[in-house]
Amino acid sequence: MYKVFVKEVAIIVTSDKDAFPDYDVFSLKKVDLPKIIRKIKKGKLERVLLYGRSHKKLLKHLHNKLPLVIAAGGLVINDKQEYLFIHRNGKWDLPKGKMDKNETVAEAAVRETMEETGVQDLVINRYLGATYHIFDWKENTKIKLTHWYIMSTDHAGLLMPQENEGIEQAIWLSKEDAVNALKMSYENIKYLFPADMLV
Repeated sequence: MYKVFVKEVAIIVTSDKDAFPDYDVFSLKKVDLPKIIRKIKKGKLERVLLYGRSHKKLLKHLHNKLPLVIAAGGLVINDKQEYLFIHRNGKWDLPKGKMDKNETVAEAAVRETMEETGVQDLVINRYLGATYHIFDWKENTKIKLTHWYIMSTDHAGLLMPQENEGIEQAIWLSKEDAVNALKMSYENIKYLFPADMLV
């Protein structure tokens, strides 16, 4: 199963539609995804399930529905057990960005995190997972696949938000402050944190 976020709504992509009896079910192969997205944005649909018979082919069919942008980012924790957040467009977010050519996903995650926040000395601890969300760019609707890594650092210097990317703030937040920030974040970002932080 996969979740594709449209604003606060998660589209479920699965081969097990019986697990979601209260959802509106659409064939993943045949669905007009842009039309579904428009309805979600207008508040006409809230529980959407895209069904494909073969679990192995779900991503193949999903990636064919809209132009795919691959990105990478980091959930960074320092030696004080604080979390690295950015603030942009009125929301708290995590640093991330598109991959460059001839760059691995992990390299992109480290580079983008450094560029957007000014943090240094990043160490990748492990792969956290992937999120999908829908976004509009130059009048085109696209799907962004972001690969996330848990990273650590002992960086104690100043953070420098990347202002030309619209980032107003880069800041370390305690667990308590991170919990509050997540209330004003995106659903796909909340998805990356332990469930007990969201209660």
